[in-house]
Amino acid sequence: MSDETPVSAAGPHVAGAGDPGLAAEPSRDARRVAELLRAAERAVVLTGAGVSVPSGIPDFRSPGSGLWENVDPIEVAHIDAWRRDPDRFWSFYGQRFAMLIDKRPNDAHLALAELERRGLLRGVITQNIDRLHRLAGTRRLVEVHGSIEWSVCLECRGRFSLERVVGLLAAGDGAPECPACLAPLKPDVVLFGELLPERALAEAQELAREADLMLCVGSSLEVYPVAGLPELTLAGGGRIAIVTKSSTPYDGAAVARLNGDVADELQAVVAALDA
Repeated sequence: MSDETPVSAAGPHVAGAGDPGLAAEPSRDARRVAELLRAAERAVVLTGAGVSVPSGIPDFRSPGSGLWENVDPIEVAHIDAWRRDPDRFWSFYGQRFAMLIDKRPNDAHLALAELERRGLLRGVITQNIDRLHRLAGTRRLVEVHGSIEWSVCLECRGRFSLERVVGLLAAGDGAPECPACLAPLKPDVVLFGELLPERALAEAQELAREADLMLCVGSSLEVYPVAGLPELTLAGGGRIAIVTKSSTPYDGAAVARLNGDVADELQAVVAALDA
């Protein structure tokens, strides 16, 4: 399967979509989110690491499994770490690339792509770099932290696909290098110590300001500037709904809150729309 091919062009296989009798009755809260989506004219979604956990990708800070549980991110994922010692940087990041390359979208990604396909979402803003929303078929995707899809040479601005970089890592020790410049490649993601891409952040802020509903999925909503996007929606008179297991600073402002597994909850929302 090509990386450019959505996992399911026909939409997600969700409980309640074509399997009558097999789906559990959607909860009252799932029905509430479905109602909000039906009524909204400019709904957007904001996703964080939690949306990819069902795909087998750990989030960052969960006790016992978080990505930063046993490492200091400032030591291994800071732009200064890449500048100071690219080989050491890639000894960590190369493992992450290898872990992510075969991951597939889960039912949460697929449900969001289906909501967009039905015309219920203007787009998805994600903090994730794992490219799973794109593989699921989301068309308007704002990747505010970049994507592992590409690595770049800062000397000649050459771009190299994830598959090629993984091949370079497997073929040699240390940092993958640009074949033209012999300069170390940098993953096209926002490292600690870097600013978010100006164009992506501006598009995310525009979507948030114009939204009459923001559905926040799998995010603790604590890391700025992205954590400020729901505030833009609220300030513009819009509403927010939250789908995540952890508490967030916006729980009191949410008009609906789903606390279960993100894949199960979003499947239930789609099932409620089909009921």
